Parts: sequence; structure tokens; C-alpha cells
Amino acid sequence: MELEEIYQRYYRDVYRFALGLTQDGALAEEIAQDTFFKAMKGLARFDWSKDIRAWLFTIARNTWYSHCRSQKRLISQEDLPQDLPSGVRIEERIEDAESAFAIHQFLHAMAEPYKEVFTLRVFGELPYEKIGRLFGKSANWARVTFYRAKVQIITHMEAMEHERDQL
Repeated sequence: MELEEIYQRYYRDVYRFALGLTQDGALAEEIAQDTFFKAMKGLARFDWSKDIRAWLFTIARNTWYSHCRSQKRLISQEDLPQDLPSGVRIEERIEDAESAFAIHQFLHAMAEPYKEVFTLRVFGELPYEKIGRLFGKSANWARVTFYRAKVQIITHMEAMEHERDQL
């Protein structure tokens, strides 16, 4: 597959993934462009038995992390989300920019494979079957791993809320 064909087929997905990370259209576009530039340089080493979209998402995520490090982005206590009711779905919380950034910070520190599975499912919108194949596991493994990641995030957010309430 040629890079131009890959670009045409997956640019929109990579851009949406980057937008989910950045919450900024211009920055998401820049990250998407950088992703394809880096993909062009590494395409010869790509293992074609793997899902190329997941590979592109990984490049985009790492590009975002590099951008954050270069900008020395830090989050202050005021930037943390103010509430996280237990019944709220984590996918709904990601739509709120402040909560999304706090969740992304926690995701950055989360252990693998939880971080990767959660990212691929929520931001990459990959089905469990593809996530499982990517890891050489079953779709059920991907579901359970995603659920456990979600529980970790919700628990962390609730602990942050509890800490804030104690102050």
C-alpha cells in the first residue's frame, strides 16, 4: 500500500484521534500531518500483518506526548475536574475539555495494556475484535481490559474529587 493511499484512507481517523487528545483543531491537524510524515519515514519497517490504523494512532499519540513535553504542559489543581458522579460513563466525560485533560494525564501514567486498549477503543474507535487481534488476544480479553482501564480512571477521578472535597 502506498503512503498516499494510506493518507487518503486514514487521515480523517488520525485527525479525529488527535482532536480527541488535543481538544484543538489546529493542533490536531498539525499532529495528524506529523503522524503521516513519521509514518512515511517508518513505512518500510511496518509489519503489514498488524493493523495500520492502530500503528498510526500510536504514532499520533507519541507525537502528542512529544508536543506536551516540548510545551512543558502542566495541570494545576484548578484545572482538575470538579465532579465525577459514579454513574457517568467515561466516554461522556471525555467530551468535557478539563476532564479530558485530567483523564489524558492519568492515561499517560497508566500501565500497559490498559492505556493502549482504552486509547484504541475510545479515541481510535476500534472494535474489540481488532484490538484483541492487535495484541494477539481475544475480543473478550479486549473487553475485560477496557473495562478494567475504565474502572481505574473512574476510581482515580473519584479519588481526586474526594481529595478536593477534603480541602
